[in-house]
Amino acid sequence: MAKDGLTEFRLVGTRPDRPDGLDKVTGRARYGADISAPGMLWAAVVRSPHAHARIVKIDTSKAEALDGVKAVITRADFPEGLTGEAWNLQENTMAGDRALYDGHAVAAVAATSAFVAQDAARLIEVEYEVLPHVIDVDDAIKPDAPVIREGAADATVPEGMPPNVVRYMEFGHGDVEAGFGAADLVMEKTYKTEATHQGYIEPHACMGQMGEDGRGEMWVCTQGHWFIRKMCTDVLGLDPAQLRVTPSEIGGGFGGKTTIFMEPLSLALSKKAGGRPVKVVMTRSEVLRATGPTASASMDVKIGMTKDGQITAGRAEFRMQGGAFPGAPVDFALMCGFAAYKMPAVEHIGYDVLANRPRAAAYRAPGSPMGAFAVESLVDEMCRELGLDPLEVRLKNAVHEGDKASYGPKFGSIGLEEVLQATKAHPNLLAELGPNQGRGMASGYWFNHSGDTSVSLAISEDGTAQVSVGTPDIGGSRASIALMTAETLGIDYEDVRVNVVETGALGVNEPTHGSRATFASGKAAVMAAEQAIGEMCRRAAAKWGIDPEAVEWVDGAAQPAGPNAGKFPPMTIAEIAAKMSSTGGPIAGHHESVPEGVGASFGTHVVDVEVDPETGRTTILRYLVVQDAGRAIHPAYVEGQYQGGAVQGIGWALNEAYIYGEDGRLQNTVFLDYRIPVASDLPMIDTVIVEVPNPGHPYGVRGVGETGITPPLPAIANAIHDAVGVRLRSLPMSPPAVLAALKAKE
Repeated sequence: MAKDGLTEFRLVGTRPDRPDGLDKVTGRARYGADISAPGMLWAAVVRSPHAHARIVKIDTSKAEALDGVKAVITRADFPEGLTGEAWNLQENTMAGDRALYDGHAVAAVAATSAFVAQDAARLIEVEYEVLPHVIDVDDAIKPDAPVIREGAADATVPEGMPPNVVRYMEFGHGDVEAGFGAADLVMEKTYKTEATHQGYIEPHACMGQMGEDGRGEMWVCTQGHWFIRKMCTDVLGLDPAQLRVTPSEIGGGFGGKTTIFMEPLSLALSKKAGGRPVKVVMTRSEVLRATGPTASASMDVKIGMTKDGQITAGRAEFRMQGGAFPGAPVDFALMCGFAAYKMPAVEHIGYDVLANRPRAAAYRAPGSPMGAFAVESLVDEMCRELGLDPLEVRLKNAVHEGDKASYGPKFGSIGLEEVLQATKAHPNLLAELGPNQGRGMASGYWFNHSGDTSVSLAISEDGTAQVSVGTPDIGGSRASIALMTAETLGIDYEDVRVNVVETGALGVNEPTHGSRATFASGKAAVMAAEQAIGEMCRRAAAKWGIDPEAVEWVDGAAQPAGPNAGKFPPMTIAEIAAKMSSTGGPIAGHHESVPEGVGASFGTHVVDVEVDPETGRTTILRYLVVQDAGRAIHPAYVEGQYQGGAVQGIGWALNEAYIYGEDGRLQNTVFLDYRIPVASDLPMIDTVIVEVPNPGHPYGVRGVGETGITPPLPAIANAIHDAVGVRLRSLPMSPPAVLAALKAKE
């Protein structure tokens, strides 16, 4: 046993080099824009310059007459009659009778070069009738707000609600009013967060080829190529079996590459151009204007607390806009907001609201950072009002295994108390603070996810192994899956190769999202390896003439399970594999399922800041991430996920936001104006990996990619208040916002 009480493994928990590292540092790895083919055409997209406008007329004649142009498409080239989510996807891919946001695609062209395609796009003439628009979520539910889509509300929305409310939810338990009555302090505040983008370095890119026979190919940077296949075929009215999708390497996704934005355009253009492959590569401006950021939110939170810090009740009413389409993660935000606390009485109310913005996509724990910003900020405010230690209050109210979650079910094995105790013991909490410096902390939560998973494993002739997975590697999953597979088989890490394969090679796989890849694909790979081990044990038993149950697998070899089974020398995996052609043929393992036993994840962050009272600039001095990983398969990758989530949360808290003008057009469409953190903005980020093994996984894995972005928003707000005594309840807490708060305080 290891010192921490966890089983000690030969490979799991070590830090080998990543298997795709050489390809990526030498430029050999092929990303979305690196794909090309003979006869390939280039695409350009015409996008609306208005936040809301009726499309009166589109004249493509000049573009079609330009030398080198091979195809032009508009909504008229797409099938009619779609409903539900298929219609939403189609409408977002190519506008119908109205453009619903600045950047909404209205036409596309394919030509022999990128320059010709861009010239042709400029020749397409679109006549618009500009309509009233609404950007802010609270403005969108006012009585006089422009109606974005008549009849878009689903059956959950009660009669009489504003027409831009398209989903409504209400859930909870206990007597909330009695809980507030039992409290010594009841506080209610409103908090707002602005939409932010995932900020991946690689823009969306794909190449599609679609023949007149309805059979096609697509190469695309994506987190989930089976999802891309289904969405594209739904939008275009194709047979999914006739479209094969191959994922490229991916230069960042964070949830933003789990859906489609321009991918069907490549297929539609290809079909119209006689089957020639068509490549679409977005510019950074297109990425920010037309792909999915997270939602923006307006949130009312009310909490009751006794004078010794016991939470008696909570109420959350969240309003979120996810663009001009349903799907804002308001349900997840509500479910995660109070998740870290035992709640004897709690009420959740949520509104999914339409606005004239691009359709929101997932972004690392979608909804949870917003919910945490509201709840964790208010908990901090109440601790300060009552003179209580915010860490001790969190320990006092922390959920444990068997407790009823705020959103309903009972928790299984979780490590929140261990996370809080590890935070309490960290030396960062003892660092001295100077003038205008402050310390803040907050906790965060993510459910983690399972999903459809299919994995195949093949033993090679020399005893090495090839693993085929359907989850693109966006955070080191190749290395983690190789470690678990090698551990299970009893071979070296270098003897396992993990391949991310195309849609024709495996059954359906959900994307790499929800922190599922290492858990789900890893568990399936272990099951596939065990299946192969079973077959190798049977072949050894046949050679020895004994019962297969009398054979066991130890350290990469089959051996008799005991003295009664006979005395035979162990047969290594290499020895068995070398003779597999004469002992029954190829040796392989396969597993498909929706793996059970997902382990939820909690984390706590502590940040020290310094606020410049003359400029309002906030400098991060120290940052600590403590999070339960279940079991860190590759600790360096786990630390990287913790640090990456923290950095993105820091950007969201301090600088990042979609800024719209009075005309509803996005004003910060490049990274020079959309300010993400760079290395010089940050200190080294300290990490503590807490390991409370998840019993639902053979190696104890909990997903780690999402939780880390949740606590930074409130932790930094709490630290700013501690530093200079001003409470900011709206994001981003940029220098002008902080300075305005300081002046208002004076």
